[in-house]
Amino acid sequence: MAAGAAGMLGGFGPAHAQGRIEITPGAFKPIPIAITDLLGEPELGRNISGVITSDLRRCGLFAPIDPKAFVEQITNPDTPRFQDWRVINAQALLTGRVTRQADGRVQVVFRLWDVFAGQQLAAQQFVAQPENWRRIAHIVADAIYEKMTGEKGYFDTRIVFVDESGPKERRIKRLAIMDQDGANVSYLTRGDSLVLTPRFSPTSQEITYMSYGQGDPRVFLLNIETGQREIVGNFPGMSFAPRFAPDGQKVILSLQQGGNSNIFVMDLRSRATTRLTDTAAIDTAPCYSPDGRQICFESDRGGTSQIYVMNADGSGAKRISFGNARYSTPVWSPKGDWIAFTRQGDGRFAIGVMRTDGSGERVLTEGYHNEGPTFCPNGRVLMFFRDPGGASGPSLYTVDVTGYNEQRLPTPSYGSDPAWSPLRS
Repeated sequence: MAAGAAGMLGGFGPAHAQGRIEITPGAFKPIPIAITDLLGEPELGRNISGVITSDLRRCGLFAPIDPKAFVEQITNPDTPRFQDWRVINAQALLTGRVTRQADGRVQVVFRLWDVFAGQQLAAQQFVAQPENWRRIAHIVADAIYEKMTGEKGYFDTRIVFVDESGPKERRIKRLAIMDQDGANVSYLTRGDSLVLTPRFSPTSQEITYMSYGQGDPRVFLLNIETGQREIVGNFPGMSFAPRFAPDGQKVILSLQQGGNSNIFVMDLRSRATTRLTDTAAIDTAPCYSPDGRQICFESDRGGTSQIYVMNADGSGAKRISFGNARYSTPVWSPKGDWIAFTRQGDGRFAIGVMRTDGSGERVLTEGYHNEGPTFCPNGRVLMFFRDPGGASGPSLYTVDVTGYNEQRLPTPSYGSDPAWSPLRS
C-alpha cells in the first residue's frame, strides 16, 4: 500500500445496533457522525479530518456534525467523554492522532467509536510519507464506511476522464486522471490528438483508450505508474469502445467493417483476436459481467439501438431493453446485479439501471445529454457526464443507484467520458 502498512490497534468491538447503517431508499436518514481534528500535528490533522468529512458527507450516507456544536474538545483520543457526544446526537465519533517519526514519515492513528454503546468499533494505524496525507484520509474514510455499512468503501480510488478545454469549435481533449473527489489532477496525454473512452483495468494501474492521431483511431494501453504506452493492435477499419475483461488479460472492442460493426476480443498476451458477433447490424459498447461469463452490448439489430446480453463466447444473444427509447453505453455493475445505461427519447437523455434480465428498470437522473455511466467499485454510486449544449461543455456528476444525492464533481476544465478505477492496493 502506497500509503503505508495498516495494523490493528485494538480490534473490532461487537457491532452495536447504532453502529450499522440500514440503507432503505426513500426512508433512509444519514447517520450523524462527529469527526474531530486529529491531534499531534495540528495542520496535518485538520487537513486529514477535513477530507474524511468531505468523503463521508458526499456519499450521502453520513451527516457530519458541525464542529461548532462539539461540547468536548478532544485532548486524549483514547478516552472520549461519551455523554458529551450523546448530547449533540452523534451516533459515531472519530478521534485520532498524527505523529511525525524520526525518518520524516507520519503515523496516523484513528479510532471509531459507537457513542451510544460507549465502545470502540474500529482502530487502525497507517505510516506514510507526509505528501500522501490525502490518500490516508481516503483510506480512513473507507474503513469508516465499511464498518458502518458492511460494504467496502470507494474513496481510495481514481477517475480517468477526458479533459476538454478551449472554444467549442477547437476543443483540446486530453486524457486526465484525478482522485475520486476531484483532487490531484494530472494529465496523461498532451492534447495533440483526440482521445476517447478511457477505461481502467480491473486488476492493475493500466487504462485502455482510443486515440485519433494520424488516420484511423487506434486502441492504446497506458500504464499509469510507468507512463509506458503501447498500441493494442492495428485493426482494419475503425475501432470503438475498448474495455478490459475482468481478469485484465483481454480487451473487448467493436470494429467497423463497411456499414456494420461487430464485437471482437483480443488476448493481450498472444494478441490473438476472436470475433464474437457477426451480423449486418451495429454491435458496439461491449462490457463483461464481473465473473467474465457474459457480455452486455448495444446493437441496432432490432431496428433501434437497444441493450443485449450474450455469453462470453458470443452465443445466446438476448435483448433486455424494451422501453420506447434508444438505449446505449451499457456497463455491468461490479456486484453483477445491475446494468447501467444511457436512454434517449423525446429529446431527453437519462442515466438508469436495470437488472441483468432487463427487469426493474429505473431512471436515476434525466436531462439534456447525459451519457457514459461508470460504477464505483462497490456498485453503489454511478458517475456520468452531462453536456448542456450551447457554448458550454460537459461536466462530471455522481448519483447514487437509488437515484438520490446527485452531485457535480469539480474538474479544471470541461470533463467527459469518466471511468472509475478499482480500489487502490
